[in-house]
Amino acid sequence: MKRFGLLGRSLGHSASAAYFNEKFRQEGRRDHHYQNFELPRISDFPALLQQYPDLRGLNVTIPYKQAVMPYLSQLSATAQAIGAVNTIVFEPRPCGYNTDATGFWNSLAPHLQAHHRQALVLGTGGASRAVSYALRQKEIPHRCVSRSPQDDQLSYHAAAEALSDYPLLINATPMGTFPDTDTLPPLVLDGLGPAHLVVDLIYNPPQTALLEAAQQKGAAVLNGRPMLEAQAEAAWQLWQ
Repeated sequence: MKRFGLLGRSLGHSASAAYFNEKFRQEGRRDHHYQNFELPRISDFPALLQQYPDLRGLNVTIPYKQAVMPYLSQLSATAQAIGAVNTIVFEPRPCGYNTDATGFWNSLAPHLQAHHRQALVLGTGGASRAVSYALRQKEIPHRCVSRSPQDDQLSYHAAAEALSDYPLLINATPMGTFPDTDTLPPLVLDGLGPAHLVVDLIYNPPQTALLEAAQQKGAAVLNGRPMLEAQAEAAWQLWQ
């Protein structure tokens, strides 16, 4: 058995297992299996590895993209630069990678227009770090938004005041994920308009409360399903 999986705390919303197991079925990989590994705390990670010595690779989601790093033998240069891991390869030793940045950019690029040259990124966790990395690589100026802003970050109030100056808005928080589909980031959206592109990294539900509100303002919208698939394929290349 060649075992793969997703590491996180609460994974009822995730489509990763369905995605990979269907991929394995279509490719005739009968000895491959992908499953969810829900851990109440990251300190249980070593015990998980002992329980499943046949693990070949893991995806990592919230809240462990940063917390898992001390448990790994090595980090790729990209994972080090981002400060977060979303993919682990176990041969020969646990090594952390980050395919979120590549997945994000590959999903975003086809939708960008010439005026989408300044961005607000909601959140400061592992997903936000990957988005910021990708934007820096493409020289797109951006500001991160936090409830407790530090350094060059903006508060949600300040972001709302400046929203009209940032035609690209990216939600990298989990707010709005199934089953809490009625929630959305605490950002007043009065500054949104037809010039905006609003990206929500959430894919379950496909139409989040944020994207619905953005469409009502005339903005173009993009959910996280293309990013999920792009980062998953990048992870698969690492596992092979």
